Amino acid sequence: MAGSCTRRRFLQTSAAAGLASLAAPSVQALGANETINVACIGTGGRCRRLMQSLVKIPNVRLAAVCDIYDHHLELARKLADKKHIAEKNYKKLLERKDIDAVLIGSPDHWHVPMTVDALAAGKDVYVEKPLTHSLEEGRIVLEAQRKAKRIVQVGTQQRSMPQFQKAAERIRSGYIGKVCKVHLTWNRNSNRPGRKTEKIDPKSVDWQAFLGNAPKQPFDAYRFRHWRWFWDFGGGIFTDLMVHFIDVAHWCLDLDHPESARSIGTHFISKGIWETPDTVQTLLTYPGGLQVYFEGTFINAHRGAMIEFMGRDATLYADRGRYEIHPEFDKNKYEEMILGEGRRGRDFYARPDGELLHLQNWVECLRSRKTPNAPVEAGVRAAAAAHLANRALRSGQVEHWKD
Repeated sequence: MAGSCTRRRFLQTSAAAGLASLAAPSVQALGANETINVACIGTGGRCRRLMQSLVKIPNVRLAAVCDIYDHHLELARKLADKKHIAEKNYKKLLERKDIDAVLIGSPDHWHVPMTVDALAAGKDVYVEKPLTHSLEEGRIVLEAQRKAKRIVQVGTQQRSMPQFQKAAERIRSGYIGKVCKVHLTWNRNSNRPGRKTEKIDPKSVDWQAFLGNAPKQPFDAYRFRHWRWFWDFGGGIFTDLMVHFIDVAHWCLDLDHPESARSIGTHFISKGIWETPDTVQTLLTYPGGLQVYFEGTFINAHRGAMIEFMGRDATLYADRGRYEIHPEFDKNKYEEMILGEGRRGRDFYARPDGELLHLQNWVECLRSRKTPNAPVEAGVRAAAAAHLANRALRSGQVEHWKD
């Protein structure tokens, strides 16, 4: 592991950035009725979904859109303000004084470069998860936020959802007893790995701009549309999906990063198509012997997406629609908060609308200058756990966080 990402350096940098984010900001708070002009960068499907939620928040204007793919840019323009600005080069938008904040929905390998550039330009940021594409990028983005003292919200929206907030309260109070094991899943039954013919005119894509800091390579329409499953641009199931619930575990148990990772992965339906496996498992160990076990797959949807905290007195189950406490001994300790309808473990529920709640928290913090629910430090820590799991997967060995 690189020297800049040792445990000691990681903790020192995280602490310094945390103090900076809580310090008295030099930016003046905005009034409740003042319009916030937002530029949306990387307007693929995920970003447009966020845009659809963002427009519901009063006095927020989608003032600009940016994408290197003509089709995505045109779709985003339909959601933006009538007098919006459209660009293919995001740096041109960052130069504008009439842009207050940016919403970043680009592929993973662009998250940190765009966030750092936006912070240097004096913009507040909402950036999709995972915040980083490598362990080494954590230090870079922490330092950029420390210097800029701007608001950064990372798109791990569980922190803004009421059932997860209640779960965190219960766990921290000792209600379920000492937690020794946490089980996370994100299981889907999907034909997503299927090698489909992508009908994309190469002339409609600025491929070199898409590559950014990735190795040079010829245009590949499939990689362009399914970048999450290729190491140059994404990190597979660990960084795309596990990162959500590992962030919940960190938050509820006040964890920093794992001490070690053991991972396995298999290509059941994606061999020769994806670089990252379609089925993975990892066991992360944390100080005190805490075991955090994650399983994710695209071949079976049993359990779906959920997290279970296994305490000596009870088990707390949570997903994006509910939380439940199942006691070991005292049956009177059973609790539940069911908000979402439908089967357990769904990816999304109509209620609660976690994306809208998380964006509302971001906008509130843009006005108050308070620390958002998912600050940059949390994003770095959650992504670091996923990166360590991937290192173990790719090396076939136990990977340790080195001092």
